Amino acid sequence: MTNEPNPVKLTPELSIHITIHGFLLWTSVGFLMPLGVVIIRMTEGVKSIRMVKVLFYTHVTVQILALLLATVAAVLSLINFENSFNNTHQKIGLVLYGLIWIQPLIAFVRPRRGIRFRSLWYLMHWLLGTGVCVMGIANIFIGLHTFHERTSISVSLWAALFTAEVSFMAFLYLLQHRWQYMMRQGVTQDEQIAPTSHASPTSNQKEMLVMP
Repeated sequence: MTNEPNPVKLTPELSIHITIHGFLLWTSVGFLMPLGVVIIRMTEGVKSIRMVKVLFYTHVTVQILALLLATVAAVLSLINFENSFNNTHQKIGLVLYGLIWIQPLIAFVRPRRGIRFRSLWYLMHWLLGTGVCVMGIANIFIGLHTFHERTSISVSLWAALFTAEVSFMAFLYLLQHRWQYMMRQGVTQDEQIAPTSHASPTSNQKEMLVMP
């Protein structure tokens, strides 16, 4: 619900601004940021150091792109819209823009494994990253509702498409947690514990080789 239910006269220029605003935020916080989370989780089951590096830097690239698109959306919204910040969508958006920039700063000061502060850092990075994704997705739905409420234009199709995309991302996220377990179901216990000629690198070794 919003505190500003007054209808808006949708001019062609305003319509273009709203479309660009919605597209940029859908792409950034609604797609790229969740995708970045899925990508970095893929490193958990990877044994190749080279592939770990590819996934890590892909995660970084995707998140930087998402950050830039969200920043452009923020600047354009401040320039083109009435920003009285008296409705839910604008208030959440303001908080979200701040958190989006805090997250890369936290990632930049990432300590190596073995340092006592590492556990606290990981918790902060994970909570903030997950929180930004959840808050961003929620605010997109709120934005669609606000647009419909103030223009009386149906957003059912866009809401359905976004719901389908978010559901697919959530499915991938949940599947990753059980994928290795599922793959082991077709392997006998003897095969699972059989020694190999080349030991797989530990997660610590992976990280030390990925990070400079």
